[in-house]
Amino acid sequence: MLCGAKVTDEPTKIAILAFDGITALDLVGPYEALSRVPNVEISVCGKAAGVCRTEAGTLGVVADLPISSVSGSDILLVPGGGPKGISMLIQDGEILEWIRSMSREAKWTASVCTGSLVLGAAGLLENRNATTHWRAKDFLPRFGATYVNERVVESEKILTAAGVTAGIELGLRLVEKIAGLEIARAVELSMHYDPKPPFGTGSPKKADSETIQTAVEGLAKYS
Repeated sequence: MLCGAKVTDEPTKIAILAFDGITALDLVGPYEALSRVPNVEISVCGKAAGVCRTEAGTLGVVADLPISSVSGSDILLVPGGGPKGISMLIQDGEILEWIRSMSREAKWTASVCTGSLVLGAAGLLENRNATTHWRAKDFLPRFGATYVNERVVESEKILTAAGVTAGIELGLRLVEKIAGLEIARAVELSMHYDPKPPFGTGSPKKADSETIQTAVEGLAKYS
């Protein structure tokens, strides 16, 4: 929590969706930024309350509330995940209807990584620019969206972030929206967010063909 920040009477309510197959940093990255803002209420929710396992299955994320009990949030955040988890979400009518309902009331609806595919399946990306993990970019046009190769893409009240680590930048953008530039700059500093990638291969534009092949074939596929 930052000292000296202006606190409004009403808290900013933030709902973050958790699900089996989630990518941990997609949730934790923006959460870490947003949780440092005074007077926010963050609810991690799932189809049912309880532990959701990450895509690797080795880490649990607790959904404190079922989606049926969460409504009226200022920010809705949908993280991404592995193919199995995302496939389940985009075929889950209850989840998609909840996302549509939440987005109608929210000031901002946001996604990280393949979470944008879930927003797309809910009908929220039609005729919009959006981004996602580079391995999933070809899926966005199926939902009427145009892929933009940027870390964070804003289309009116919908923000989408690229793969995994871009969620931190999304979180900082949202901090600016709810608390202003001064607080956002201070949160960035408090998080010591000053990335210097050790290998310089964080984008397909920067990686050689062998590295790209390893990332596509040797790691979990987004297909």
